[in-house]
Amino acid sequence: MQSAFENPMRGILMKVSSVVVFLGMQTFIKLAGSDVAPGQVTFYRSFFALFPIMGYLAYRRQLRAAFHTANPIGHLKRGTIGILSMGFGFYGLLHLPLPEAIALGYATPLVAVIFAAVFLGETVRIYRWSAVFFGIIGVAIVSWPKLTLFRQGGMEAEQGVGALCVLMSAVLAGMAMIQVRKLVEEERTATIVLYFSMIASIFSLATLPFGWALLDLNTKSLLVCAGFCGGIGQILLTESYRHADVSTVAPFEYTSILLGGIVAYFVFGDVPGVHMMIGTAIVIAAGIFIIYREHQLGLERRKARKAGTPQP
Repeated sequence: MQSAFENPMRGILMKVSSVVVFLGMQTFIKLAGSDVAPGQVTFYRSFFALFPIMGYLAYRRQLRAAFHTANPIGHLKRGTIGILSMGFGFYGLLHLPLPEAIALGYATPLVAVIFAAVFLGETVRIYRWSAVFFGIIGVAIVSWPKLTLFRQGGMEAEQGVGALCVLMSAVLAGMAMIQVRKLVEEERTATIVLYFSMIASIFSLATLPFGWALLDLNTKSLLVCAGFCGGIGQILLTESYRHADVSTVAPFEYTSILLGGIVAYFVFGDVPGVHMMIGTAIVIAAGIFIIYREHQLGLERRKARKAGTPQP
């Protein structure tokens, strides 16, 4: 029987595949147009993601077990935070150029480090605090040109609101990551994924009275495709961690900015500006340093457990 993490190349391939599929999801959502309400987008993304997720769990014979949970309140908290994060993120995605929405979303791991220190009591030393500091500077460089558009009104102001919404989404996503870290102590990954999609579908459906647009067949088709991509992307992401550890596959998340730039140029005619490229480079460098530092700490903890000494 193979031990865990014996096939890192397969894990990397699945991670990159998940990035491609999630980028497809974002592209379908942008093509659907900014007239679609964020809650409406979130419903299609969550509900239609259930089909590939449940099919995958049935194939692995984990579907029945996935419905059993010892912490329904924890799932409810994670679902509430996650649905708010998705709503803000989709609004920003619909009103910002694709590469900028992706780049601002990279603030999530930076926020997660802060929340881990505050809410989980994790020890965060100067190395990671420095990476967070420089990462926030990078986020500011990317977002500042959009935030200054508030004064101009009209479409430009909408981009400013969009930038704020993506940043709010990143903050909420960081909170959701903390909640997931609590859930994984007693819940299966399949259970967490399944309950999130179900809760998100129900909560987003509750926004129906608040301005859902009447969609034509083309727009509905785009949103259904976005939902299926979301579910498939989640499956690929989960599978990537079966074949390689987090520190191996996580840096490949940043391939999304390169692929997103290509899609944005050929599909939407967006050309990244100097601020965006400089800020994104800083954020990516900070994120990779945090991942590297987490990997080093993980090695230290394993050595400490073997030696029976206090863990860092």
